[in-house]
Amino acid sequence: MARTIIVGDVHGCSVELEALLDQVHFDLGDLLVFVGDVVAKGPDSLGALDVVRRTGAILVRGNHEDRILDWKKDPARITLGRTHREVVEQLRPEDWTILEASVFHFDLPKHEARVVHAGVIPGVPIEKQSPNVLVTVRSIDAKGQPSDRAHGFPLWGTLYKGPPHVVFGHNAVTGLQLHPWATGLDTGCVYGGRLAALVLHEGEKIPRRAEDREKMLVFEPARRVYAEKTKG
Repeated sequence: MARTIIVGDVHGCSVELEALLDQVHFDLGDLLVFVGDVVAKGPDSLGALDVVRRTGAILVRGNHEDRILDWKKDPARITLGRTHREVVEQLRPEDWTILEASVFHFDLPKHEARVVHAGVIPGVPIEKQSPNVLVTVRSIDAKGQPSDRAHGFPLWGTLYKGPPHVVFGHNAVTGLQLHPWATGLDTGCVYGGRLAALVLHEGEKIPRRAEDREKMLVFEPARRVYAEKTKG
């Protein structure tokens, strides 16, 4: 039976990505979904994009993909830092095609799940969530507004109530998040942590109990530290 495999932030860690797919015995009949930030910071963004292309995966847009695409639309307005400049200088036409086809959210109705990069504002319908929130939010401040801070405010996932269950990435500072209605898969591979995947079998729902969900998770350790972790 076909499975759905959702992979956390890759950040160019193509060796770990290939090993993770081997570990879960990925088959072309499976649906592969990336939570975003496939590129930048790590050693091999092009290799990671090759995997996206080869597998026919769904790429949910992360803040790094979004920054690069914003630059392409208006290079006079957007100033890229070193990390993004390096990626832009390497990208091939087929890579731009993949980035431009990325989506801000992707629904998995059979699993009663939704994939976004960073998160959502609890209680706001998905069609009213701004793209910037979907790629940057980490927490909700005292006024109920979205924040990109990883500390000092409640994580948005602690406040969110589904359905659907939301699977996301973006927050390596906090690491693996197993909230009742949200699962955060950014386990900081590029910072020397692990690359995570959530494996769902045909029609399988994501359990609310963290202990049950842990059985669906697969990890591949980083080969080394590729970038220094920011405080968030």
